[in-house]
Amino acid sequence: MSDTQSESTEKEPTPPAAKFDLGGRKAPLGESQVWLTAMGLALGVLMTLGLLGLIFVKGLEVFWPHPIAQITLKQDSTATLSDSNILAGPITETRSIKTGDTTREEIQLMVGNRDVYRLSFHFLNAADVVDTTYPEDIVLAERMEYGHAIFYPKFATLADGTTIPANGPGFAETLNRLAGETADRRKVIADVKSDGMGTQNRKILKAERKIRALERRGKATPEKIAALRETIATAETALVPLGAELDALNAKQRAATLTFTLPTGEERTQPFGEFVAFTYPNRLSIFGKVGHFAHKLWEFVSTGPREANTEGGIFPAIFGTFVMTLLMSIAVTPFGVIAAIYLREYAKQGVLVQWVRISVNNLAGVPSIVFGVFGLGFFIYVVGGWVDQIFYPDAVAENRSVFGTGGLLWASLTLALMTLPVLIVATEEALAAVPRGAREAALACGASKWQTIQRIVLPSATPGILTGVILAMARGAGEVAPLMLVGVVKVAEDLPLDSVFPFIHAERKFMHLGFHIYDLGFQSPDSEAAKPMVFATTFLLIVLVIVMNLAAILLRNHLRKKYAVASF
Repeated sequence: MSDTQSESTEKEPTPPAAKFDLGGRKAPLGESQVWLTAMGLALGVLMTLGLLGLIFVKGLEVFWPHPIAQITLKQDSTATLSDSNILAGPITETRSIKTGDTTREEIQLMVGNRDVYRLSFHFLNAADVVDTTYPEDIVLAERMEYGHAIFYPKFATLADGTTIPANGPGFAETLNRLAGETADRRKVIADVKSDGMGTQNRKILKAERKIRALERRGKATPEKIAALRETIATAETALVPLGAELDALNAKQRAATLTFTLPTGEERTQPFGEFVAFTYPNRLSIFGKVGHFAHKLWEFVSTGPREANTEGGIFPAIFGTFVMTLLMSIAVTPFGVIAAIYLREYAKQGVLVQWVRISVNNLAGVPSIVFGVFGLGFFIYVVGGWVDQIFYPDAVAENRSVFGTGGLLWASLTLALMTLPVLIVATEEALAAVPRGAREAALACGASKWQTIQRIVLPSATPGILTGVILAMARGAGEVAPLMLVGVVKVAEDLPLDSVFPFIHAERKFMHLGFHIYDLGFQSPDSEAAKPMVFATTFLLIVLVIVMNLAAILLRNHLRKKYAVASF
């Protein structure tokens, strides 16, 4: 380099970074944008954590036992539900109502006893409250119908006529023992109906359908008809003792009764078979409340719903959501991976492939209800109708649908189609991230293109593919709109997986946590009673999605360490 060039270089100093004035302090240009981005991210995280915290608190609050208040109102109060001015129940909310320049306090009371008051919640003017007490002998009882009952027990009458007074020793233990006996009988009744009588009724129905099918085809020989009639007669004979057993169990459910007094003073008597559980909330210690909380939480996730889904558990919805998401992932993964491999590795890059990629990206933005309409028209009416005509002609002849109606299979395929673009894009990115050197090394060793893809590219891209599967699972598990058209129902009598051959029933309708939330929030006859269940079900849906995604993330991290050729 000459001296002239050196002097020229020294005379041209590097321009300093642009600066601006930020509160009297000079800072590099762009720092404000960085801080604004960080603030936006922090705000988004705080909003997400706040929403999750609200759902967590409101969801778990359902299972925590609240004390029962007995409220005495003024004699001239218009808030009474009967001739009595005394109401009782847990105080669920206190709010301020502003009317003009005046503000009044309102108390929301869960009064229960819907068979008496025709509502579960009642609002009181705080100014009308004369006295509030928390009596220890008041009981909160869960029932099979009409929601909770709140009362003062008087005495229990056993099946043999023995009377046990409420003020006697061990009365609370007697209530729990009788409730446990009726719960056990209720399970036996369900088994007799489903496994016993249900099995025999299915045999009768199957034999009758075979007879009609043989007559329709002209193959009804006397020997075949006689054998089927014998099957029907045998099943009908087996139904007789089962019916007698069912009548005896129902009679035992009604034999023992409980006589109690409502807070309004009215006396009533009800069979123990109509009760589920009894609790003295005002007697519970902190350990008793924790035990009650754990018991109710387990009951919520392990039992079926009742009372228009506002009571009981949500196990069928949890099971249906899990199975549907699993089938959706199994269906979408091979198609998404194959499509991405073809577009990235085999297709000649040009205008046509660009248009295909644009179309795939646009499909990711199509409203989910459109996929539901497509699933209804194509999977159910076309494919399902064709399956019924080929494999179930007898059902078609009787105007019955097996696969030609909504079910678990068509719902899973519809959501698989909806999440397919997400998986294709993620898989293409994962394939593109595999180093070129790894491909060339495999080809240099004599491997064919497919061997290179199969043994080098795909294992290295598997973590990225699983990222796409995780995104697809997260979106599919929470969708509701398409499921309303292709198989989800309010209450499913049978699970899609049971002990009846062929054990997996993909044609059955199913329950889903997302639809369960919609049904509770917008279709429930008692919106106030359903509100706590909405939060609890939402919390369970979030937990289920997190658990499934966490399992996939752990698998992805394991594969990422195993195939450390590329980074995703």
